[in-house]
Amino acid sequence: MSKLGIMVRDNKYLDYVINTAKAANKKGIEVEIFFTGKGVLLTQEERFKELVDVAKLFVCDVSFRANGLEGKEVPGVGFKQFVTQARNAEMIEECDRYLVF
Repeated sequence: MSKLGIMVRDNKYLDYVINTAKAANKKGIEVEIFFTGKGVLLTQEERFKELVDVAKLFVCDVSFRANGLEGKEVPGVGFKQFVTQARNAEMIEECDRYLVF
C-alpha cells in the first residue's frame, strides 16, 4: 500500500489538506499528517475533524504549547499523537510521497 505524508506548517491551507487527504484515502492510499509551527492552529478549526477518519494525525507538542494551545482538545488526536519532530523525520522515511503545506 502506498503512503502519503503531509506536513502542515502554516495555518492557511486547511481546505487543501482536507481535500488532498480525502482524495488519497479514497484511492486506498494511507495518509499521515504532521501539524507543526502555525499549522497546529488548524487543530482548533471546525473542519479539522473531517481529517479524523481519513488520516493518522500527529501534532508537534512543542508547537502546540508555543502557540498557546496547551490544554485544548484536538479531535481524533490522543496523548500519544502529540509528538516531537522525530516523528516527522520518521514519516519522511516511511512515506512514498511527502507534501508540505
